[in-house]
Amino acid sequence: MTIRVMLVDDQELLRTGFRMVLQSQVDIEVAAEAGDGARALEVLAGRPAAEPPVDVILMDVRMPRTDGVEATRRICLAPDGTPRPDAPKVLILTTFDLDEYAFAALKAGASGFLLKDVPPAELVAAIRAVHAGDAVVAPTTTRRMIDRFADVLPGPHRAAGPPAVARLTEREREVFLLVAQGLSNGEIAARLVLSEATVKTHVGRILAKLGLRDRVQAVVLAYETGLVRAGGAA
Repeated sequence: MTIRVMLVDDQELLRTGFRMVLQSQVDIEVAAEAGDGARALEVLAGRPAAEPPVDVILMDVRMPRTDGVEATRRICLAPDGTPRPDAPKVLILTTFDLDEYAFAALKAGASGFLLKDVPPAELVAAIRAVHAGDAVVAPTTTRRMIDRFADVLPGPHRAAGPPAVARLTEREREVFLLVAQGLSNGEIAARLVLSEATVKTHVGRILAKLGLRDRVQAVVLAYETGLVRAGGAA
């Protein structure tokens, strides 16, 4: 299966470099390009229905007109804030590892972020991973990023979390909190004495119940609502 990628960046030279890397792969095709978020939205809206959809978008954050955060929000989320199930996966391109814009884009529905100087092999691997439904930001990296912004997130007075969390079973809540603390499926399995397959099933159910696209957004939600704070569970 060919992965159709869209490049969105106001630096033409950077888009050219990414295009050269991706076009060398037999399973990846550069299907569209745009110089800012507004143009990206126009291109996506104007694509003929008969054309295959874009699968993954490499999105810069700091661009004229519509920036990458707003463009990501409008691509990934419906007007009521719920995830669009058929939306392309968005990978944010950032200059710095702990860019506050990248954090905002994760909240807006992005599936992860990449540094602009990412090695070609990692860029290709990230696109394939996101297309397969995984997040490309390791949980520990996500936790480190959110810890950086912990002072602007809600405190323990909101530790009850959103109403949707109340629908989780006791086991699902345990898994949810461990995901939010940066543990991988294997580490969660060892902690709770479960198989990795069982943990993966729990994670899938948690995402479905909370209306989240991936575990990156699960981490963001847990920190944002105060279920987890910098340094551990609330």
